[in-house]
Amino acid sequence: MSTVVLRAPESGESQSAVEPGQIFVRSRSVVSRVIGGETLIVPVRGNVGDLASIYSFNEIGSLIWKLLETPTDLCDLAVRVQQEYDVDSDRARKDVERFLNDMLSAGLVEAAAVVDTRTVEREHPASAGSR
Repeated sequence: MSTVVLRAPESGESQSAVEPGQIFVRSRSVVSRVIGGETLIVPVRGNVGDLASIYSFNEIGSLIWKLLETPTDLCDLAVRVQQEYDVDSDRARKDVERFLNDMLSAGLVEAAAVVDTRTVEREHPASAGSR
């Protein structure tokens, strides 16, 4: 069973594929269940669960997975982790970014779009400041 957990990037690891403003959502090619307080994710291939690739998330990973029920971005996820676990904002952002990269690599989440915040500010000036 594969386990994906939040962890600090180690020196020498490759840089992030996550882009600012990018929106993430759970992949439609997985099923998830919470069992014993642990979130288990099973990829589905050809309408059959791939039991050789079961992912298990810790408490923080489970929070992020729950938040990804609706499309959201790195900043929103990091703020929620920071609030929930009282961690430094930079640490929360780096850990969430690493976790998103791990999930992207495993095909558990999809990058839905990149939002150009300058366009949002021009088109919706009131809502841009509330982010």
